Amino acid sequence: MNSLNKKIGIIGGGQLGKMMILDAKRLGFEVVTLDPSEKCPSHSISDEHIIASFHSKEAYEELAKKVDVITYEFEHIHADFLEELEQEGHKVYPTARSLKIIQDKYTQKCCLKDAGILMPEFIKVDDIEDLKMAGKQFGYPFMLKATTGGYDGKGNAVVKMESDIEKQYKALGAGEVSLMAERFLNFTKEISVLACRGINGEIAVYPVAENIHIDSILDETIIPAELERKSEKKAMEMAHAVMEIFEGVGMFCTEMFVDANGEVYLNEVAPRPHNSGHYTIEGTLTSQYEQHIRAIVGLPLGDVQLRSSIVMKNILGTGQEGKTIIEGIEKTYKNPRVKVHIYGKKVSKPGRKMGHLTVIGEDIETIREEARLAYESIRIVGGE
Repeated sequence: MNSLNKKIGIIGGGQLGKMMILDAKRLGFEVVTLDPSEKCPSHSISDEHIIASFHSKEAYEELAKKVDVITYEFEHIHADFLEELEQEGHKVYPTARSLKIIQDKYTQKCCLKDAGILMPEFIKVDDIEDLKMAGKQFGYPFMLKATTGGYDGKGNAVVKMESDIEKQYKALGAGEVSLMAERFLNFTKEISVLACRGINGEIAVYPVAENIHIDSILDETIIPAELERKSEKKAMEMAHAVMEIFEGVGMFCTEMFVDANGEVYLNEVAPRPHNSGHYTIEGTLTSQYEQHIRAIVGLPLGDVQLRSSIVMKNILGTGQEGKTIIEGIEKTYKNPRVKVHIYGKKVSKPGRKMGHLTVIGEDIETIREEARLAYESIRIVGGE
């Protein structure tokens, strides 16, 4: 079958799925979305929308019958169903095997550690005694993490001293969910590197991005990251190695820490386009969304060279929960270098990712200030 005749199925209809579809439609592909929300961001631009649970086996089977290749926009889906579809001959990218390993952070880290990837020390935690052992092994503070389901800081807790152990253990489910403990790393920067692997094994690695979080939610991404050349090289080599370890097809994001000595440590891997990669729409010739589509249908990968320095700011919902109201975009667009992306979520909630903006330019500090001013001039709030 000609690559351009393939029909694509996407599990998840959020902003990442929507941006995949925008590039897929530009190339002439038909897209079927599976998402339980009738008015999800992808709904209006999908050729077909299967409204069903992410844990409905029947929905996965229905999707597989309608498309030639299946992908997904987030990890918290049913990997076993995808594995069954692969066994029946359906194409799923990234593979169900990759997803199953990555979904469990402990399994993910064991796989990467065995392959020689540098990361903070970690151990499995089954009870409070294991946490006390972690305190002795790692010292205080140390990180306590749920091995599945966490995102935007949810499922993570800092154990600052031995007296915190019981409180944080209870906060993360008191053994109801699988847990791991990790040595606390005194990092100086959080960075990420996007990489994409084609069906034939071709790999493209994007520039290193520096990420700034507020309350564990990504606030700002700065590209290129201000790093020593040796750290930049290590980060890009690590991202390339991750693609080879998982033999992944499609976009992956490798999140990393950099310490005061310039050493680079892996934090975690996401098998999909990533929030920190929004900058690629304006910042590179081939966005992460187009690259993902090209990879999963078997097209050659595109150029990923950075066009110019660029800053991305996430736009979160503020105020009360309610019908989405966008304020101030006219003022924001008085700067002709600002690009605003609104995700189309019908309900705004405080802290919910509702959109993002980018500013391109030559001087990082100048465009950071322009991005800050643009961010302050636009608000997305909940109305009645």
